[in-house]
Amino acid sequence: MARIYYVGDWAVSLGPVFAETPFNYTYKGLDIYYYGRWLKEALESTGEHQVEDVPTWDFYKLGPGEYEQILDSYDVIIFSDVEAKNFQLAPSFFDRKKFGTQVLTFPDRVRLTVEAVHAGKRMMFLGGWLAFTGEMGKGGWNRTRLREILPVTCLDYEDLIESTEGYTAEVTTAGASSLSALDFDTFPPILGYNRTLPRADCDILLRVKETGDPLVAVGQFGAGRVLAYMSDPAPHWGCNFVFWDQYAPFWVRCLRELLR
Repeated sequence: MARIYYVGDWAVSLGPVFAETPFNYTYKGLDIYYYGRWLKEALESTGEHQVEDVPTWDFYKLGPGEYEQILDSYDVIIFSDVEAKNFQLAPSFFDRKKFGTQVLTFPDRVRLTVEAVHAGKRMMFLGGWLAFTGEMGKGGWNRTRLREILPVTCLDYEDLIESTEGYTAEVTTAGASSLSALDFDTFPPILGYNRTLPRADCDILLRVKETGDPLVAVGQFGAGRVLAYMSDPAPHWGCNFVFWDQYAPFWVRCLRELLR
Protein backbone atom coordinates (compact mmCIF):
# COMPACT_ATOMS: atom_id res chain seq x y z
CA MET A 1 0.00 0.00 0.00
CA ALA A 2 1.29 3.46 -0.93
CA ARG A 3 0.70 6.32 1.47
CA ILE A 4 -0.02 9.51 -0.47
CA TYR A 5 0.05 13.12 0.73
CA TYR A 6 -1.96 15.35 -1.62
CA VAL A 7 -1.66 19.15 -1.40
CA GLY A 8 -4.09 21.48 -3.16
CA ASP A 9 -7.48 21.63 -4.88
CA TRP A 10 -9.44 23.26 -2.07
CA ALA A 11 -10.97 26.76 -2.15
CA VAL A 12 -13.03 29.05 0.08
CA SER A 13 -15.67 31.35 -1.39
CA LEU A 14 -16.79 34.52 0.41
CA GLY A 15 -19.78 36.38 -0.90
CA PRO A 16 -21.62 37.77 -2.60
CA VAL A 17 -20.69 41.08 -0.98
CA PHE A 18 -23.41 43.67 -0.39
CA ALA A 19 -22.39 47.32 0.12
CA GLU A 20 -25.29 49.31 1.59
CA THR A 21 -23.37 52.51 2.32
CA PRO A 22 -19.79 53.67 1.88
CA PHE A 23 -19.15 52.43 5.44
CA ASN A 24 -21.16 49.22 5.57
CA TYR A 25 -20.70 46.01 3.62
CA THR A 26 -21.59 42.42 4.39
CA TYR A 27 -20.55 38.99 3.09
CA LYS A 28 -23.73 37.02 2.46
CA GLY A 29 -22.36 33.52 2.37
CA LEU A 30 -19.32 31.31 2.85
CA ASP A 31 -18.62 28.06 1.07
CA ILE A 32 -15.78 25.55 0.97
CA TYR A 33 -15.07 23.84 -2.36
CA TYR A 34 -13.48 20.41 -1.95
CA TYR A 35 -12.23 19.96 -5.49
CA GLY A 36 -9.72 17.29 -4.49
CA ARG A 37 -12.28 14.63 -3.69
CA TRP A 38 -12.32 13.24 -7.25
CA LEU A 39 -8.59 12.54 -7.34
CA LYS A 40 -8.54 11.20 -3.79
CA GLU A 41 -11.38 8.79 -4.55
CA ALA A 42 -9.73 7.73 -7.82
CA LEU A 43 -6.40 6.92 -6.21
CA GLU A 44 -8.12 5.00 -3.41
CA SER A 45 -10.53 3.20 -5.75
CA THR A 46 -8.59 -0.09 -5.84
CA GLY A 47 -8.21 -0.28 -2.06
CA GLU A 48 -4.43 -0.46 -2.48
CA HIS A 49 -3.55 3.10 -1.49
CA GLN A 50 -4.36 5.65 1.20
CA VAL A 51 -4.55 9.39 0.51
CA GLU A 52 -4.38 12.25 3.00
CA ASP A 53 -5.40 15.43 1.22
CA VAL A 54 -4.92 18.92 2.64
CA PRO A 55 -5.58 22.48 1.46
CA THR A 56 -2.66 24.50 0.18
CA TRP A 57 -2.90 26.79 3.20
CA ASP A 58 -2.19 23.85 5.53
CA PHE A 59 1.00 23.12 3.60
CA TYR A 60 1.97 26.80 3.75
CA LYS A 61 1.52 26.88 7.53
CA LEU A 62 3.70 23.85 8.26
CA GLY A 63 6.28 24.67 10.91
CA PRO A 64 10.00 23.87 10.81
CA GLY A 65 10.49 20.12 10.75
CA GLU A 66 6.89 19.24 9.86
CA TYR A 67 7.44 18.98 6.12
CA GLU A 68 10.48 16.81 6.76
CA GLN A 69 8.24 14.43 8.76
CA ILE A 70 5.78 14.27 5.87
CA LEU A 71 8.57 13.46 3.42
CA ASP A 72 9.70 10.66 5.73
CA SER A 73 6.19 9.28 6.29
CA TYR A 74 4.60 9.20 2.80
CA ASP A 75 5.54 7.29 -0.33
CA VAL A 76 4.07 9.78 -2.82
CA ILE A 77 3.63 13.55 -2.56
CA ILE A 78 1.20 15.33 -4.90
CA PHE A 79 1.20 19.07 -5.55
CA SER A 80 -1.79 20.31 -7.53
CA ASP A 81 -2.09 24.01 -8.40
CA VAL A 82 0.31 24.97 -5.58
CA GLU A 83 2.24 28.10 -6.48
CA ALA A 84 5.93 28.43 -5.60
CA LYS A 85 5.35 31.04 -2.89
CA ASN A 86 3.91 28.31 -0.67
CA PHE A 87 7.32 26.63 -0.73
CA GLN A 88 9.37 29.80 -0.44
CA LEU A 89 7.55 31.74 2.28
CA ALA A 90 6.50 31.03 5.88
CA PRO A 91 3.83 32.77 8.00
CA SER A 92 6.39 33.96 10.54
CA PHE A 93 7.97 36.23 7.94
CA PHE A 94 4.81 38.35 8.28
CA ASP A 95 4.59 38.28 12.10
CA ARG A 96 5.80 41.75 13.06
CA LYS A 97 6.08 40.74 16.73
CA LYS A 98 9.04 38.57 15.77
CA PHE A 99 10.86 41.28 13.84
CA GLY A 100 14.13 42.09 15.57
CA THR A 101 13.71 39.38 18.21
CA GLN A 102 15.48 36.67 16.20
CA VAL A 103 17.00 35.99 12.83
CA LEU A 104 14.10 34.74 10.72
CA THR A 105 15.12 31.87 8.47
CA PHE A 106 13.42 28.53 7.91
CA PRO A 107 14.20 25.24 6.13
CA ASP A 108 13.96 25.69 2.36
CA ARG A 109 11.03 23.51 1.26
CA VAL A 110 12.09 23.72 -2.39
CA ARG A 111 15.48 22.27 -1.48
CA LEU A 112 13.87 19.61 0.71
CA THR A 113 11.55 18.62 -2.16
CA VAL A 114 14.36 18.33 -4.70
CA GLU A 115 16.57 16.37 -2.31
CA ALA A 116 13.72 14.03 -1.37
CA VAL A 117 13.14 13.13 -5.02
CA HIS A 118 16.81 12.45 -5.65
CA ALA A 119 16.83 10.26 -2.53
CA GLY A 120 13.98 8.12 -3.90
CA LYS A 121 10.69 9.90 -3.25
CA ARG A 122 7.87 9.71 -5.82
CA MET A 123 5.98 12.92 -6.63
CA MET A 124 3.23 14.21 -8.89
CA PHE A 125 3.00 17.82 -10.07
CA LEU A 126 -0.44 18.69 -11.48
CA GLY A 127 -1.58 21.70 -13.46
CA GLY A 128 -3.81 24.75 -13.21
CA TRP A 129 -3.63 28.53 -13.15
CA LEU A 130 -1.16 28.38 -10.23
CA ALA A 131 1.01 25.51 -11.49
CA PHE A 132 4.08 25.26 -13.71
CA THR A 133 4.64 28.88 -14.89
CA GLY A 134 0.94 29.65 -14.51
CA GLU A 135 -1.22 32.69 -15.04
CA MET A 136 1.00 35.78 -15.35
CA GLY A 137 3.86 33.66 -13.98
CA LYS A 138 2.09 33.12 -10.64
CA GLY A 139 2.81 29.39 -10.59
CA GLY A 140 6.49 30.17 -10.46
CA TRP A 141 7.80 26.62 -10.63
CA ASN A 142 10.00 27.73 -13.54
CA ARG A 143 11.89 30.23 -11.36
CA THR A 144 12.74 27.79 -8.56
CA ARG A 145 14.72 24.58 -8.26
CA LEU A 146 11.44 22.67 -8.68
CA ARG A 147 12.20 22.89 -12.41
CA GLU A 148 15.10 20.48 -11.78
CA ILE A 149 12.71 17.63 -10.96
CA LEU A 150 9.95 18.29 -13.48
CA PRO A 151 9.83 15.85 -16.43
CA VAL A 152 9.01 18.77 -18.75
CA THR A 153 10.51 22.21 -19.31
CA CYS A 154 8.42 25.18 -18.17
CA LEU A 155 8.00 28.31 -20.27
CA ASP A 156 9.37 31.65 -19.05
CA TYR A 157 6.06 33.41 -19.74
CA GLU A 158 2.40 32.69 -19.06
CA ASP A 159 1.70 29.12 -20.13
CA LEU A 160 -2.11 28.90 -20.03
CA ILE A 161 -3.65 27.41 -23.17
CA GLU A 162 -7.46 27.56 -22.95
CA SER A 163 -10.50 27.07 -25.13
CA THR A 164 -14.19 26.84 -24.32
CA GLU A 165 -14.37 24.13 -27.01
CA GLY A 166 -11.82 22.07 -25.14
CA TYR A 167 -8.91 19.77 -25.99
CA THR A 168 -8.60 16.00 -26.20
CA ALA A 169 -5.73 13.56 -25.64
CA GLU A 170 -3.84 10.81 -27.42
CA VAL A 171 -1.39 8.20 -26.19
CA THR A 172 2.22 8.29 -27.37
CA THR A 173 4.43 5.31 -28.14
CA ALA A 174 6.12 5.76 -24.75
CA GLY A 175 2.75 5.72 -23.00
CA ALA A 176 1.33 2.67 -24.73
CA SER A 177 2.29 0.16 -22.05
CA SER A 178 0.79 2.29 -19.26
CA LEU A 179 -2.25 3.91 -20.86
CA SER A 180 -3.26 2.07 -24.03
CA ALA A 181 -5.87 0.00 -22.19
CA LEU A 182 -7.93 3.17 -21.74
CA ASP A 183 -10.26 4.38 -24.48
CA PHE A 184 -9.09 7.89 -25.27
CA ASP A 185 -11.70 8.18 -28.00
CA THR A 186 -14.09 8.83 -25.10
CA PHE A 187 -11.74 11.25 -23.30
CA PRO A 188 -13.87 14.32 -22.51
CA PRO A 189 -12.68 17.80 -23.50
CA ILE A 190 -10.45 19.54 -20.97
CA LEU A 191 -10.88 23.30 -21.02
CA GLY A 192 -7.22 24.17 -20.74
CA TYR A 193 -3.70 23.10 -19.83
CA ASN A 194 -0.25 24.45 -19.01
CA ARG A 195 1.94 24.49 -22.10
CA THR A 196 5.37 22.96 -21.48
CA LEU A 197 8.16 21.58 -23.63
CA PRO A 198 9.48 18.00 -23.72
CA ARG A 199 12.57 17.35 -21.65
CA ALA A 200 15.50 15.16 -22.64
CA ASP A 201 15.61 11.72 -21.00
CA CYS A 202 11.98 12.01 -19.85
CA ASP A 203 8.99 10.29 -21.43
CA ILE A 204 5.84 11.92 -22.77
CA LEU A 205 3.03 9.40 -22.13
CA LEU A 206 0.07 11.48 -23.28
CA ARG A 207 -0.15 14.56 -25.45
CA VAL A 208 -2.80 17.10 -26.41
CA LYS A 209 -4.24 15.81 -29.66
CA GLU A 210 -4.94 19.22 -31.20
CA THR A 211 -1.52 20.78 -30.49
CA GLY A 212 0.95 17.96 -29.76
CA ASP A 213 1.90 19.56 -26.44
CA PRO A 214 2.80 17.24 -23.54
CA LEU A 215 -0.10 16.31 -21.25
CA VAL A 216 1.42 13.54 -19.10
CA ALA A 217 5.16 13.10 -18.66
CA VAL A 218 7.35 11.05 -16.34
CA GLY A 219 11.02 11.17 -15.49
CA GLN A 220 13.65 9.60 -13.25
CA PHE A 221 15.70 11.96 -11.08
CA GLY A 222 18.35 10.27 -9.00
CA ALA A 223 16.62 7.43 -7.15
CA GLY A 224 13.23 9.13 -7.36
CA ARG A 225 10.55 9.47 -9.99
CA VAL A 226 8.20 12.34 -10.93
CA LEU A 227 5.00 12.39 -12.99
CA ALA A 228 3.50 15.60 -14.33
CA TYR A 229 -0.03 16.15 -15.64
CA MET A 230 -0.27 19.51 -17.35
CA SER A 231 -3.96 20.11 -16.76
CA ASP A 232 -6.32 20.20 -13.80
CA PRO A 233 -7.42 16.94 -12.13
CA ALA A 234 -10.43 18.88 -10.83
CA PRO A 235 -12.76 21.67 -12.05
CA HIS A 236 -12.59 24.10 -13.74
CA TRP A 237 -10.34 22.77 -16.52
CA GLY A 238 -11.37 19.28 -15.51
CA CYS A 239 -15.11 19.83 -15.04
CA ASN A 240 -15.78 17.24 -17.78
CA PHE A 241 -12.71 15.12 -17.06
CA VAL A 242 -13.71 14.20 -13.48
CA PHE A 243 -16.91 12.56 -14.81
CA TRP A 244 -15.12 10.42 -17.41
CA ASP A 245 -15.96 6.77 -16.73
CA GLN A 246 -12.23 6.00 -16.93
CA TYR A 247 -11.08 8.82 -14.68
CA ALA A 248 -10.22 6.48 -11.77
CA PRO A 249 -8.43 3.88 -13.95
CA PHE A 250 -6.47 6.71 -15.58
CA TRP A 251 -5.08 7.91 -12.25
CA VAL A 252 -4.45 4.40 -10.97
CA ARG A 253 -2.35 3.72 -14.08
CA CYS A 254 -0.49 7.01 -13.64
CA LEU A 255 0.28 6.06 -10.05
CA ARG A 256 1.51 2.61 -11.07
CA GLU A 257 3.77 4.21 -13.67
CA LEU A 258 5.13 6.50 -10.96
CA LEU A 259 5.72 3.68 -8.46
CA ARG A 260 7.23 1.11 -10.82
